[in-house]
Amino acid sequence: MAPASPPRCSRPSTAAPGCGIRPGPGASRACAAPTAGAGYGLAAALALLLAPLIVLVLAAVVYALSQAAALANLPSMAERLVAWYSDALQLLFSPPVLPTVVPRLVVLALLVVAGVIVWTGVRTWRQERSRRRIRGAFWWRLLGTPLAGDEPAGTMVDALWRLIRGASGEPRPRHADISRRYVDILADNFGQPGFRDLLLAVHDVDARRDLVGAVLAPQAREGFEARREGRSLREAEIVDFTGPQRALLIDFLIAAERLPVAMPPHLLPFPIESYWRGELHRACDRPELLTRLIDELAGIGVEQVIVASPAAPPAVPHAMRPRPGDLRARVGEIVRSIETAVLEDACASAAVRFSGVYAVRPGHNPIGPFDLGGAYDEASDRRRTVAELIQQGYDDAYRQFIEPVVAAGDRIEV
Repeated sequence: MAPASPPRCSRPSTAAPGCGIRPGPGASRACAAPTAGAGYGLAAALALLLAPLIVLVLAAVVYALSQAAALANLPSMAERLVAWYSDALQLLFSPPVLPTVVPRLVVLALLVVAGVIVWTGVRTWRQERSRRRIRGAFWWRLLGTPLAGDEPAGTMVDALWRLIRGASGEPRPRHADISRRYVDILADNFGQPGFRDLLLAVHDVDARRDLVGAVLAPQAREGFEARREGRSLREAEIVDFTGPQRALLIDFLIAAERLPVAMPPHLLPFPIESYWRGELHRACDRPELLTRLIDELAGIGVEQVIVASPAAPPAVPHAMRPRPGDLRARVGEIVRSIETAVLEDACASAAVRFSGVYAVRPGHNPIGPFDLGGAYDEASDRRRTVAELIQQGYDDAYRQFIEPVVAAGDRIEV
């Protein structure tokens, strides 16, 4: 993003070909619902309840085969099938077997379901730093949220820490310490290749407003802190990471990865000297935050914007796809649809406010927001991986921006 004056804004430079942020082997499993074990337990209990019916169906099939053998003039085989059919029914429906074992196994499966739900609720309670009173019945807390919030934020923080520590083998410290060190690295290297001003936005659920955090060069901070027309309490919605609130940067990054409703919000521990006076707020993502970031960029003097997104262009006629069946895929489909519409609106709005708007996006992307293990692409009849999507992002950047804009000699101010 190139402004008329030195301040620039972009996402943190945490990826490069071959060493970027890539999901680990457990990322797809970590993104599953925390109560998936309860679902497996219910499925097992249902299968056990249907066990007598399944036995009768199999016995009917065996009896039909014996009749077919008799019609085919195979009397010995027909007799053996009938004898096996009779012996199996007597054995399975005797008191020590199905009538006794099935109820016990069903009760055991239901106990496993109850244990998983209680364990999930206790784990959520222990991990949650907030001790505020919760309204409503307690069993809603036991159910939790459809998707866990550990990934992909955990992979992102690990990759960011590896870039910060360099070649040292220092173990990963607390989030607050990573935030301070990252802010120091950015602030001390403004203007150097690979180091840019940083602008982040999340939605504060408790304050019912968006929060914008930034690491900006000194000449851009005045425009960032200035009041916006039509908005009040500017100090309530901005966070200067170069000041006392620098420990919140990693918390902002984690909150930006938390989907509303589908994932638990992340807790932001504001310091005592901040506007919120040490309060603990819940924060998450909001798909329309891209438009808010565009407004903030205009406020600090940016003139040219590069928007990078994995959202493919909107669909055209005869491009219908099968509807997803599982919960994670359905949530991902809705998120991807909303993000595509928001990207179109943001680019259209930015076109009249900036001298140049450049969008880097794939022409086709079958991988949804939660397909961390890859996805099957019906258009090419093969499976696509996340690593391939990352490489496609580098290729799209060269094809859609570097070659047609930079190599052509168009004006890109630095």
